[in-house]
Amino acid sequence: NDTAFQDRIHAFAPGWDFPKLNPNTHVTDHFGLVSDFLSECWSRMRPMSRVSSLQNRVYWGGALSGRDINAVQKTASGLLKLLFPDDNMPICDEDLEWVVRVALESRRRVKEQQKRCLKSEFRNTHFSYTLGVDGTEQFVTTPELHSDEAIDGDPLPPGQVWAISPGTPETGPGLHRIEINVGPGSGAKILNQPTPPSFRESVKVGEQNLYARGKELIGDRDPRSHEYSIQLRPYDNEKTGAGMGLAVLIALVGGLLDRNTRGSTIVVGPLNLGGSLEMLHNPVAIVELAVDKKATTVLMPVSARRGLMDLPDEYWTKTNVEFYSDTADGVFKALME
Repeated sequence: NDTAFQDRIHAFAPGWDFPKLNPNTHVTDHFGLVSDFLSECWSRMRPMSRVSSLQNRVYWGGALSGRDINAVQKTASGLLKLLFPDDNMPICDEDLEWVVRVALESRRRVKEQQKRCLKSEFRNTHFSYTLGVDGTEQFVTTPELHSDEAIDGDPLPPGQVWAISPGTPETGPGLHRIEINVGPGSGAKILNQPTPPSFRESVKVGEQNLYARGKELIGDRDPRSHEYSIQLRPYDNEKTGAGMGLAVLIALVGGLLDRNTRGSTIVVGPLNLGGSLEMLHNPVAIVELAVDKKATTVLMPVSARRGLMDLPDEYWTKTNVEFYSDTADGVFKALME
């Protein structure tokens, strides 16, 4: 439980990342000039540093402390020396990004262990980086933190949103993930085939609100000069995608502005073509589902406040219900700065 000692560990590589040693495959008795030469090369390279290869190309996120940055840079420097032994060798962005992600993932495992020991001090473990001055902030997680039964705590990439559809009396509410890619062209293209009619309506509502309120939501950008490829991923019995116009709008705006969506946040809000928000008939069931999915925040229209009077006390302590007053307020509360 010594977090000060743990903080001095630069990286942690778990055993499951490596195959089990097989004497017939991984062990040899042919040691000689080659291995001696290689070990001498590594010994000579040890005092060298490749941190300069990261400068002005990689920018670290705000969650990294000074020790985190130092640890990540040393891990990245070591990997770069192995992959590019000659310091004059060019390093493309793709290779550099792979090295950075490995270094951040290895260091984050150390921080997650510290978080288990002292959550109040090490609660922010959302490591991120930006490649280039004009790049998009990318968040790095570890595979073992992912669960099919819960939503991820890390911020989502631009154009992706966790949302709950109110559903029908037969199916009840259901969790969905909306993913939108923005490219050249025009119009919205739904990749799900056959497309659920209710989700098609949600996309139509979100798209028309984007066109009608573009100045307020995305500034001088022209929303009609882009093509939106949209995919719906249902996680429960409710697969219609009904009543998710606001979530679609948030994904569209996030994709256009290149802004991440808040992590561990579920968006709820039936939207109509005029831009107003419809009433929720089952807000209690929606919050209960959000708690089951381990969401820390549920974004709901303020009109649902009275309907939550019957929500049991235990649910109020497990998640934060955050209300928004109108469409624009909901959009910007869901997106990161």
